[in-house]
Amino acid sequence: MATRVDHCVIRGGRVLDIRRHAAELADILVVGDTIREIGPPGLEAPAGAVVIEAADLLLLPGLVNAHTHGHGHLGKGSGDRWTLELLLNAGPALNSNRTLEDKYLACLLGGLDMIRSGTTACYDLFYEFPLPSFEGLEAAARGYRDAGLRVVLAPMVADHSFYEAIHGLLEALPAAQREMVERFRLAPAAETLSALEAIVSRWPFDASEAGLALAPTIPLHCSDDFLTACSSLARGASLGLHMHLAESKVQAVAGMRRYGRTLTAHIESLGVLGPHFTAAHAVWLDDDDISRLADHGASIAHNPGSNLRLGSGIAPARRMRERGLSVGIGTDGSQCSDNQNMFEATRLASFSSRIVSPDPECWLSTDEALTMATEGSARALGLGRHVGRIAPGLKADIVFLDLGNLNFVPFNDPTNQVVLTENGAAVDSVMIGGRIVLDRGRFTTFDVHRLRERVSERVAALREQNRDLAALTLGLEKVVSHFCVGLARSHYHVERFVPA
Repeated sequence: MATRVDHCVIRGGRVLDIRRHAAELADILVVGDTIREIGPPGLEAPAGAVVIEAADLLLLPGLVNAHTHGHGHLGKGSGDRWTLELLLNAGPALNSNRTLEDKYLACLLGGLDMIRSGTTACYDLFYEFPLPSFEGLEAAARGYRDAGLRVVLAPMVADHSFYEAIHGLLEALPAAQREMVERFRLAPAAETLSALEAIVSRWPFDASEAGLALAPTIPLHCSDDFLTACSSLARGASLGLHMHLAESKVQAVAGMRRYGRTLTAHIESLGVLGPHFTAAHAVWLDDDDISRLADHGASIAHNPGSNLRLGSGIAPARRMRERGLSVGIGTDGSQCSDNQNMFEATRLASFSSRIVSPDPECWLSTDEALTMATEGSARALGLGRHVGRIAPGLKADIVFLDLGNLNFVPFNDPTNQVVLTENGAAVDSVMIGGRIVLDRGRFTTFDVHRLRERVSERVAALREQNRDLAALTLGLEKVVSHFCVGLARSHYHVERFVPA
């Protein structure tokens, strides 16, 4: 990781005030990993403080990715017309036979990808088959650490496979294929819980740099006993709990058929909800669901790019905010959004809110969207007291944007231009915890050319190793799609698709 100096002063930059749509000249004094003071140009600094010249640079708080998947960072562009269910069907071919080096490389690559586009922290739901391991999570954490990115790592777990989770799907498969998917059964719940307890008890990383959370992945994929046990473990260890909730209409319909109530109502009845709880996607929520989450102080990880990519629908982000829910923004994994660019995700959050109503008052404003991508996401990670703003006492997580880049020529409204025109091209430098991890467009933490060569070698080897699994899941695609599209055409009491 790049070296941190004891004291530095950032001079001559324009510090973005998101809500005021203003960016006034100011100096920032950083002591260790923390912002000590912000003042007018010429701010007094300790003798020997390193000076970072920021003339003609716009300084904004580091973007915070509220939802991604480290195991997916090797899977960019892996599929085209995939629904969520087709992505889950392809999972074994995409994620199998990973070595510890593969897990490390994936998170190192993803960390660098995020830093390059202005992200300084992420919430990663990391998956291992058939159950999580301390060694695998430790390798993932090292990958992010070596990139220089903050992370909250949540082992993603379940006790039912995708094929078992959707009632009737297993029975819809031809007998020969039904036997073949038996190999995708997950470890028994007790084994997985034991593995989680061991990970929690041994976790060696500082919570502000590589924190731990738990991610029972989807309600339908978890028995009630397993889900409540995960929740109890998280509460007992003061960890966050992160779930995919009502992401697709298939999930919403299947949940209503299994539980006789919405997925949110069901997990509320199990005592899972609380301020530590983050719901990812939350597309197919009704007003009562939104109120349930808000009343429990939960957070939402809004993933507009992935929701569009997988055809999941438009999440009611405006309604969530009006009800008082804390909403952050995420990219989701590279297998279902293909990049980790939070500028793009923030822009899509703004734009997708505009196709559900002709009334501009119902749309997300640019300052709302950017506040979601910073403060809202930081709260989802449990880091709201430490990151998400440029302010004294908070960590020095700062993105430097080049105002000479054409995205900012002419320089009209800084908040609008960060959301509506910036795509990562203007990212000049990135500071995380007082360390410059991207310096004038060059990484200070790792040789990207060397990483590219090793990643390419490993992906080619994995593709060969997983060739049979790819053939199997491709053979299942038609049946899975037909069954799940049928479910998605069933009546549900809310609508999140926008008619053509």
